[in-house]
Amino acid sequence: MNGIPSDRRDVAVVLGTRPEIIKLAPLIRLLGDRARIVHTGQHYDSALSSTFFANFGLPHPHLLLDGATGPWGRGAQIGSLTAELARSFVTDPPRAVVVQGDTNSTSAGAQAAHYCGIPVVHVEAGLRSGDRAMPEEINRLVVGVLADVHCAATEQAAANLLATGTAPERIRVTGNTVVEATLMSLPDPAERDRIAHEHGADGAFVLATVHRPENTDSPERLQALLTALADLGERVVMPLHPRTRAKVKQFGLEHLLERLTVTDPVDHPTFLALADRARLLVSDSGGVQEEATVLKKPLLVVRTSTERPEAVTAGFSRLVEPGRPLLDAARAALADTDLHDRLAGTASPYGDGTASQQIHALATALADRAPLPGAAPGR
Repeated sequence: MNGIPSDRRDVAVVLGTRPEIIKLAPLIRLLGDRARIVHTGQHYDSALSSTFFANFGLPHPHLLLDGATGPWGRGAQIGSLTAELARSFVTDPPRAVVVQGDTNSTSAGAQAAHYCGIPVVHVEAGLRSGDRAMPEEINRLVVGVLADVHCAATEQAAANLLATGTAPERIRVTGNTVVEATLMSLPDPAERDRIAHEHGADGAFVLATVHRPENTDSPERLQALLTALADLGERVVMPLHPRTRAKVKQFGLEHLLERLTVTDPVDHPTFLALADRARLLVSDSGGVQEEATVLKKPLLVVRTSTERPEAVTAGFSRLVEPGRPLLDAARAALADTDLHDRLAGTASPYGDGTASQQIHALATALADRAPLPGAAPGR
């Protein structure tokens, strides 16, 4: 690993995946010289990661680890990252560590900081699906025990934390940084039109993304999902995740892609431009469930459970199974002529775009050993 220690960079921001870069970018910008960007390398690609940092005007990571999974799986990855992060924190201790969401990097960052006696801020705390088969759910539970400050995106997330015995004074309802990150990344209208044209998405289309093991590791689910999209009778634009592409080839499903407009993976501004111009979104992504509420777009979530029920309650998203349920739900959404007007008038359940400012105040207060600003839930 290589590092650039700095006495001033006393708030370590641990991240390892592109969604974490997106959601933590507004906070990193607010922290300025106090931010020590620690990239675990969990999903590191020099070209893609550099693009994501550049999109938000961020410096390169101050510390880059080799977080590749290798042949030993998730447990070895979390263990290795925890050890490397702990060595870094002992060598050059930050005064606070920020982690986001529910990745292996999040779990490792929180564990390393806690074992080194450094307070932990958990951004997007309190999400729960109730599905322990999801690796992310276990990561959420682990970090929920270790964090010193829980930045819950919604009142429901705060209630989840309170239900597990988290002290109210450690919880703040901040909203979700995805709101400001989405607005920062969304290109202007003319650029959105250009991007749509460049990706073969002139006119009406559906935008679909699939990457979760729940869908890609099952040949039956993946075939049912792709068949539903192919049978929709609408142009379907699908930036294809490398995992999905590999599984399509492994299961012999390439013929289904011939009926879709398949592209390579895209960066965040490009995805948002396509999502903004689409009539309907279909995805198994957690982040897209939040971004849809900012873009005011209908979303079909192809999953058996979700840790983001607020988007469902607000009317932006709906859980569906692949195959006929997906096909019927998509046709119904496309036929609902009032849907877009209803969503345009519905507020995002993830806040007003001030989450990063609130989290910045909490993280710097924790680092400075000052009282935490804001009120605890119920007070």
